[in-house]
Amino acid sequence: MDQVWIIPAIPAVIFILVALFGRLMPRQGDFLVILGGLTLVALVFSMFPGFQAAYHDGHFAPEGRNVFAFDWVNIGDGFFIIQFSTYVDAITMVMLPVVTIVALMVMIYSTSYMHGEPRYFWYFSVLSLFIAAMLTLVLSGNLIQLYLAWEGVGLASFLLIGFYWERQSAAEAAKKAFITTRVGDVGLLIGIILLWRATGTFDIQAIIAAAKAGAIDHTYLTVAMLFLFGGAVGKSAQFPLHVWLPDAMEGPTPVSALIHAATMVVAGVYLVARFSPVYAEVLIARDVIFYIGLTTAVMAGTMGLVSNDIKRVLAYSTVSQLGFMFVALGTGAVGAAMFHLFTHAFFKALLFLGSGSVIHATHAQEVEHLGGLRKKMPWTTATFIVGSLALAGVPIFAGFWSKDEILAATLHDGPILGYVILAATAILTAIYSTRVVLLTFFGEPKDHHAYDHAHESPLVIVGPLVLLATLATFAGFFALDQVGQALGFVGGIGQLVYLEHPHMFTQPDWLLAGIATLGSLAGIGIGVAFWHGDARRAVAARAWAPDLHALLVNRYYMDNLYQAIIDRVILGLGGVVAWFDKRIVNETGVDGGAQTVGYLGYRLKFLETGRIPNYALGMAVGLVAIVVVAFGMQG
Repeated sequence: MDQVWIIPAIPAVIFILVALFGRLMPRQGDFLVILGGLTLVALVFSMFPGFQAAYHDGHFAPEGRNVFAFDWVNIGDGFFIIQFSTYVDAITMVMLPVVTIVALMVMIYSTSYMHGEPRYFWYFSVLSLFIAAMLTLVLSGNLIQLYLAWEGVGLASFLLIGFYWERQSAAEAAKKAFITTRVGDVGLLIGIILLWRATGTFDIQAIIAAAKAGAIDHTYLTVAMLFLFGGAVGKSAQFPLHVWLPDAMEGPTPVSALIHAATMVVAGVYLVARFSPVYAEVLIARDVIFYIGLTTAVMAGTMGLVSNDIKRVLAYSTVSQLGFMFVALGTGAVGAAMFHLFTHAFFKALLFLGSGSVIHATHAQEVEHLGGLRKKMPWTTATFIVGSLALAGVPIFAGFWSKDEILAATLHDGPILGYVILAATAILTAIYSTRVVLLTFFGEPKDHHAYDHAHESPLVIVGPLVLLATLATFAGFFALDQVGQALGFVGGIGQLVYLEHPHMFTQPDWLLAGIATLGSLAGIGIGVAFWHGDARRAVAARAWAPDLHALLVNRYYMDNLYQAIIDRVILGLGGVVAWFDKRIVNETGVDGGAQTVGYLGYRLKFLETGRIPNYALGMAVGLVAIVVVAFGMQG
């Protein structure tokens, strides 16, 4: 674990090689990227024996073998130190398999999906850059290194969203994602500076220890942690900075699966989970996390009900599920949040790659124009249904276990109204999951041209779908202590990731699990009732509440609100600043001073006549003036 820095170094080197020499390599270097992905997965799994051996009496006690650090910058003999450091614990070991496995599946999938693209080598090189930045982020032991990796992830995301930069929509989506997440990143940077000012260090574990020891003023710490959470809000697309993620679907579909479902968007969840001991000391900040997550989950779930683009439905679903994770973090259930992150990565990556298989086969992605594809694409249909069942929280699929843990944590440690709203949102999830499946794969074809050209995707696309479907089916069993012990761990995920005490989990709370299951089945039933066949009930519901439908289709008019603020406030203030800069600073302060000196020089030159009487008169006048001043001062 102390040599884990090698893991992000591998894709970083591959990025440089493929970016510089990709055009000259066989297959434009994709084989090198995939080989690097296989190596990453192997290295991550080779770490597990050492990680398992670091547990003593059920507690993680690595005795420093999980830390690697050296001074990178040292100013003022220790006054300002920035280290390159890595830190490995249970949270890290949840993130590493998620990032590397999903990345490998996306790499393999992309060789077919992106085949023939003119910038094929650039796509794979930026993919490696993103993976290097993401792995550095989750392994960082200090905040400066984490922030640099955080910005690296944002840069790679910008490049991949805007991969099809010839399309104006893709270019605008990339800029929107970059600018929106920068708003949150400013908050993150302010939070980092405040924590350094209070503790004199950027080391994450030292900051956590200082906060727990009460060495930081409570109000000051609350403000710092709220700013830190601002970074998570931007990167994880939480209200009110959620608007960038649906538009980011302009990027290639494999990018959506990797960045906008499984890895980058969960960076905010990881950040809050990493600092969960500090948030436990500032409950006001934790309450903010809870209610922001709850608001996001509900809003995104309702928007997913009406979207017609298959990828946008999944994007809203991602935003909503991230809201579930923040609700768990807001109740202090860090294990439940990380567990849902773990399972969500597999079934959401599966759904995005499944949607890519549909788009690859039909060249269409509006669900209301599809239909009947189960006959042409049986493997894609089966795996997509598995992912949808996991998303809906149906037993035995992975989403059932993790979502049930979040609902249980909300019921036990949150307000009862929060539990009711979250449970209703879970039903919404089952409804829109069913809607997508029915409109895409069942019923009669709506676009016969797309249907006639549809075909099952090649093995290089179907293979990753099958593997991810397997994980989406069985990964949830890692909640059980018996399963964790059988795999060589001290127990299930609740025994590995926790805030204060390990969470024993040998069997579900059957009452809560039964209620959650009934909710999921009810949601599926509602979805079937409204969208089976010709979707007559859905059409009638839309006609019955056109204003509500318009509200949801227009995303609660959040984009309109932001555009109005930009047009009327930001551009207005920009105009005032521009006027002040031009008239006052430039024309008066800079140019005015120069022009004044030039004018005075022009006028004074006429005093230089070359005549001795004039100069004698000037000397006499000057002498008289000096005498008057001298006597005046003496008086």
